[in-house]
Amino acid sequence: MQFGGYSGQAYSPAGDKGRFVLPPIFRKALKESSDGRVLCLMKHPTWNCLVGFGLSRKDELNAQLDREEEMAVRLGKEFDRDTRASQLFGFQEMPFDDSGRFVMPDHLRSLGRIDGGLYFQGGGRFFTLWNPEQLAEMGDDWAGAKAACESFLAEAKAKSK
Repeated sequence: MQFGGYSGQAYSPAGDKGRFVLPPIFRKALKESSDGRVLCLMKHPTWNCLVGFGLSRKDELNAQLDREEEMAVRLGKEFDRDTRASQLFGFQEMPFDDSGRFVMPDHLRSLGRIDGGLYFQGGGRFFTLWNPEQLAEMGDDWAGAKAACESFLAEAKAKSK
């Protein structure tokens, strides 16, 4: 089966000791993408969130690096392949168990401004992990994600009562 990408939305409350749980829909897609239980996480380059994906994306990132270098050469622009490779491949690989539990390193929590539960938003080649407060600050282009997140938060609050 060929990996079909990441889609959907979900919410996962914060666990103890920096532990989080991948929602089933994302756990299943990651297993397909990583041929096992590996989550790759890094800071999104422009948004205040994290980006998650599986190991299969390494080939895509190598191809992107080649394209960017080729484009720079064609346009006569400087291109520092080592710096760009460090940016693209600066993600952290972490295992998750059968229940989807994983420990997020402190530096990623800080970069993603994560201080509680996580909202997951599918994005095709990757998915984003948001602090709901950071997502709420995004513009109108994010209205659907914000509405889904608010709904998940209300459900989580009702369950905790």
